[in-house]
Amino acid sequence: MPSPSQSDNLLIRRIREGEADAWNELIARFEGRLLVYVESRVRDRATAEDVVQEAFIGFLTSLPNYDRRRPLEGYLFSIAAHKLTDLLRRQQRRPTMPLQPPGSGSSGWQADGKARAASSIARSSERRTLEQSAVAAACAEQIDHWRRHGQWEKLKCAELLFVRGWLNKEIAGKLKISEQTVANHKHEFLAKLCAAVRKQGLPEEIFPELYQDK
Repeated sequence: MPSPSQSDNLLIRRIREGEADAWNELIARFEGRLLVYVESRVRDRATAEDVVQEAFIGFLTSLPNYDRRRPLEGYLFSIAAHKLTDLLRRQQRRPTMPLQPPGSGSSGWQADGKARAASSIARSSERRTLEQSAVAAACAEQIDHWRRHGQWEKLKCAELLFVRGWLNKEIAGKLKISEQTVANHKHEFLAKLCAAVRKQGLPEEIFPELYQDK
């Protein structure tokens, strides 16, 4: 059985060769996860479907420049994050995706102030794009690691926590594990996410909370 990276490369090669079945396979593999990711942020199914469609179109457009060393899933989520950021900028909304557990001071959706200068808006837009891309890539890296090592419990736990927004107690009952195990999985995921983002070498001002211990 080919590894995930080999499978991705084979699929991309088939898409480049114009196989319709390959394109359908790509959509079947990733559309659902992309929809969940986008819809959890825009809270509207039709809008989420539009963003995901734009992401697939963006992928097809950028395919000649795709680096096959990059995980396909992370690349797709990165494109979706860009499209989502563009949408939210047009709607004058700003998403915050904290890398720390709830209670650290993050507040979810926030409205942009109307009196902000154009240069400030441009800078914040660039920063949001970097933030979204960095987090999407880090998430994809960790998800790929769990999949390759068959750590499905951790993957299910992360999905229920961060995609569906379930409480620890609900997840424990669903997966038939202890609440402490859920908390441990959450802590591990956030720690690895922070480490993965830090490894990307972004300027410290993008995620200053990651460097407070330095």
